[in-house]
Amino acid sequence: MKVHIKYFASIREAIGLSTETLETEAPTLAALRDALIARGGAYSASLAHGRLLRMALNQVMCAESAPLTEGAEVAFFPPVTGG
Repeated sequence: MKVHIKYFASIREAIGLSTETLETEAPTLAALRDALIARGGAYSASLAHGRLLRMALNQVMCAESAPLTEGAEVAFFPPVTGG
């Protein structure tokens, strides 16, 4: 299935992309994250399991166990603080 991925803030800067469309067999956000980490390099460093990051599926914050569907929009971004 195809999913559309958006990267924000420091993740976008490290990976060097703001968006990409990916063909994947990943059934969940967790599996997609693992597949991206397996690419190595900036993906591995930015999306590593020890790093804090937030995920959204179709513009709704969700857990890594959320199922992916054809054409889903996935967003990865670091925690944000405000003042």
